[in-house]
Amino acid sequence: MENMVSENVQLPGKSIIGDYGNWAASLLKPVPPLSFRDPGWKDLSTWKKEAYAKAQELIASPPKSPLPKVNVDKKYVYDGLDIEEISWQLPYGHKTQAVVLKPQGATKPLPAILGLHDHAGKKYFGYRKIVKTSDDQHPLLKEHQATDYSGLAWANEVAKRGYVVLVHDAFTFGSRRVRFEDVQGLSWGEVDTAGKSDQDPEKKENIEAYNEWSIAHEHVMSKSLFSAGTTWPGVFLAEDQIALDILEQRNDVDPQRIGCGGLSGGGLRTVYLGGMDARIKCAVCVGFMTTWTDLILNKSVTHTWMTYTPLLPNYLDFPEILGLRVPLPTLVQNNNQDELYTLPEMKKADKVLGDVFAKAGAKDKYLGKFYDGEHKFDAVMQKDAFDWFDKWLKNS
Repeated sequence: MENMVSENVQLPGKSIIGDYGNWAASLLKPVPPLSFRDPGWKDLSTWKKEAYAKAQELIASPPKSPLPKVNVDKKYVYDGLDIEEISWQLPYGHKTQAVVLKPQGATKPLPAILGLHDHAGKKYFGYRKIVKTSDDQHPLLKEHQATDYSGLAWANEVAKRGYVVLVHDAFTFGSRRVRFEDVQGLSWGEVDTAGKSDQDPEKKENIEAYNEWSIAHEHVMSKSLFSAGTTWPGVFLAEDQIALDILEQRNDVDPQRIGCGGLSGGGLRTVYLGGMDARIKCAVCVGFMTTWTDLILNKSVTHTWMTYTPLLPNYLDFPEILGLRVPLPTLVQNNNQDELYTLPEMKKADKVLGDVFAKAGAKDKYLGKFYDGEHKFDAVMQKDAFDWFDKWLKNS
C-alpha cells in the first residue's frame, strides 16, 4: 500500500509546473479570508451570507433558464423499477435526456436523489453510465460499470431502497455533447474535425474517437466560457439546478427530502451543487476531494477544465465550497490510492471540512471516509453512501 501511495506524490521539491510550484502555492493563504475556520468569523449565518455571495459571484452561473416543459418519452418496468425516460429543451444546445427510476408500484411521495454521473474521459455517454435500463447494455457501459462501480448501476441500486432517482445528461455529455456537425470546419491541432462524423454514433470505434476528440476540445470550451463571463462549474451548477427544479416538482417526490451524489465528475458537481443549493438536504461526494495546493503542485494535470473557478482560491479552499452547506449532512468518500489526488492533501481537505462542521456545532453532520483502492465507487462504498442517505433523508 505504501508503494502505491508514494507513486501518487510528486518527488520532493518538484512540481508539475517546475520551479514555479512553491511560489504559486505560496500565493494561497493557509486560512483564506472567507474560510469559516478564520477565528474572525463568529456567527454562522453572517459568514455564510458573505462567503456564499462571493462564491456565487465567481462561479458566475449564466442566468437561470425558465423551468422547461418536461416530455415523458417512454415508460416501462425493468429491474423492479418503474422507469421514465424524459427530456427537456433549454434555450441553448441540444435537448437534455434524463431518466427517472423508482420502486415499482410506488405511489406516495418518496425521498429523492439527483444522481450525478461521472466524467471518466467518456463524454459520449452521460446518465447511461450509472443506470441500467435493459439487459441489452452497450459493452462500453458494462466495462465502465465493472471497473468503477463493482458492476453495479448505482442509480438503480439506490432507487430500490425507496427513492425517486433522477439522472440527467450534464452539459457536454451524452445528449448535451458537442456534435462534430456543430463545429464543422474546426481545423486546429487535436480538435480538427476533418474526417469525423456523427453518423453511426453507437459504434465502439466511433464512441472512442469522439471521447478522445471531446477531451481535446475541453480547453476550447473552457476558454470560450471564460470569455463569455461564466465558468464550467457555473454552467454545470445552472443545469443541475434545473434538473433539481424538475425533480422537486414531481408529485411522487417529497421536496423536503432530496439528496445528491456522484463519483469523480459527479463528485465535483456535488461540491458545487451541494455547496450552493440548500435544497440538497444530504450530499455524498465520492472521489473528488482535495485542496487547491494539491492541484497547484501535483494534480491539475489529472483533472478536467471543468474543475476550476478562477480567483475563488483567494477566498475559499476547495473543500470549503462544499462546506458552504454546513450544517446540512455531508459525506465525502476518498480512495487511499486514488491516482487523481495525493493522500496527504485528501486528508488535509478532510480536516478542513471536519473543522468547519465542528465550529458550526454540526460535527455529527459531516463524515469523511477513506477506503483502500484506486479511483472508484465500489459496492462497499455504495452501501455506506446509501446508508448515509437513509440516515438523513428517511430516518431523521
